[in-house]
Amino acid sequence: MGQILDRLNGKEWKRKQVKLITDRVYDRVSNQSGRLTLTFDDLYIAVLLVFNDINKHLPGPHFDPPSKDHVLDIMKECDINLDGGLDREEFAKFIKKLTAETFVVVSQGLLLTLVVAPTLAMATKRATEGVPHVGKVVQKVPNAVFASLVTLAVVWIQQSQHEAL
Repeated sequence: MGQILDRLNGKEWKRKQVKLITDRVYDRVSNQSGRLTLTFDDLYIAVLLVFNDINKHLPGPHFDPPSKDHVLDIMKECDINLDGGLDREEFAKFIKKLTAETFVVVSQGLLLTLVVAPTLAMATKRATEGVPHVGKVVQKVPNAVFASLVTLAVVWIQQSQHEAL
């Protein structure tokens, strides 16, 4: 439940996740190549690692990495000093630009889960009023508890589907 509440912070949570992923990947790729700037080949490996981490750690559907042409176009935009490689700051800007659409999808999924699921739970609770035996039990459960249980069930189902892919 704490992870769900942490995700409610929205933009700050996304920035923190992107920073953690970006720093870890940059360090890994730059240590393997022995350079402080990432060339195109290093950069594409880093992109694959970033999208792997995004697919592992963030809720939502599977995101395919972009094409090499798209990566090259964004690399040219982010290479401020025009040295043909990206340093740590340029890499962070590159990843932010590259993953902007991805985080919109993740945000929409969180909105669906955290707003629509409780609303659906309350509608379900009202619909069970006329069902013998079940309706009486459901009506005894406080609204907040019932909404939380349904929301957690939706999150669990989403994560189960995500892990199955």
